[in-house]
Parts: sequence; C-alpha cells; structure tokens
Amino acid sequence: MIMKIQSVNDQAFAAYGKVVKGFDFSSLLATLEANSEKPADSVIYVPSVDILEAESVFSEIRDNCYGGMPIQIGYCNGTNTKLNCFEYHRDSEIDIAADDVILLVAREQDVIDGQIDSSKTEAFLCPKGTAVELYATTLHYAPCSAKKAEGFRVIIVLPKGTNEEMPSITPKNDEDKMLWAANKWLIAHKDTAEAKDGAHVGITGENIDIIDLI
Repeated sequence: MIMKIQSVNDQAFAAYGKVVKGFDFSSLLATLEANSEKPADSVIYVPSVDILEAESVFSEIRDNCYGGMPIQIGYCNGTNTKLNCFEYHRDSEIDIAADDVILLVAREQDVIDGQIDSSKTEAFLCPKGTAVELYATTLHYAPCSAKKAEGFRVIIVLPKGTNEEMPSITPKNDEDKMLWAANKWLIAHKDTAEAKDGAHVGITGENIDIIDLI
C-alpha cells in the first residue's frame, strides 16, 4: 500500500484527535528526558510514574483535559517502525512528544466483525513538544520513530488504572475477546509477539512498516 506521512496539524487528523494547546509541558518533558531511556531495538511502556505525576502540570491535565477524573502519567519510549497492533480505550489518550514521532492510527468504526485491514491506517507526524488528544474511537499503538535509527520518548496520559491487569470476565460478545488489559482492547497482526501470546488476531493485510518513509 502507498502511505504518506501527514501532520497532526493537518485537517485530516481531525477524525482521530486534536492538538492540545495552552499548557506548558516543558518541565514534564525535561523530567521524562532526565529519568528514562529510549531503547535502540525495542519499545518500553510504563503506565504510571511518580516523578512525572509530581509535576505541577499533572493537576492541570487532570482537571482541564479530563474534567477532574483520576489520571495517570507514564511514558512509551524506544525505537519502532512497525504497526504490529491496534489498541483502543473507553476514553481519550493524551500523547506528549519529547521527540518527533509518527503516530499510526485508524478508526474503530472500520473494525468489522473483529477485523480491520491495515490499509485503513494513516500516519501522522507529531513534532517534538506537541501534545495530541487521541479520541476513544482512535485505534493506535506504540509510536514510530520519525527518523531512521532514532529513538523517541512520549508521555502517555490515560485514566488511572488503564493498561494495568485485565479484569476477570466472562465474555458476553465478540468484543470481550479483545480485552487485553484494564481499559485496553487489542487487535493484533498475525506476525507479532502479541498474537503469539494469545491476543486477538484481527489486522489483515500487511504489517505496515514505515522504515522507507522516514
């Protein structure tokens, strides 16, 4: 498939989210950079980090962006160029980029009978220092590197408890089979570690790799 890298500032991004403006994230990003690594050959995700949540902007994000609901601030760091999976939550996620990153996204509305073709994916550059809200209906996963062999750091804000241990449920419908963690529904491509670990396989077509676009 032919894919082009757009910008989160483009109108096309409006279907998936919006740029979050009016906040000073400089101290939060500096704390992230000083206290986390970005692996050269993998991606790490930590849902909640005390030193990030101790930043003064924490309460502003909680109250202004989430209307006072309990939140957590963590990070997703590493080096990556592949789609691999899609996940979604029952609420918005806020990503704050400490480095230029590419976000691969699609729409939950395009998931039919637990399947979505990877050709539905769009790519957006989120420049360093930019924060975006990804709507609850936006399928997403780990960010991608914006330049070959360069890693990234991204702040991840979500309602408190998201991505923690999955509740024990009795499946009542097909969507229940996608539940992978607390407030996390996962759709995997067959050629991924997540699929081998038992995640719902529902991404058809190629496992997108943007290595030739960056």
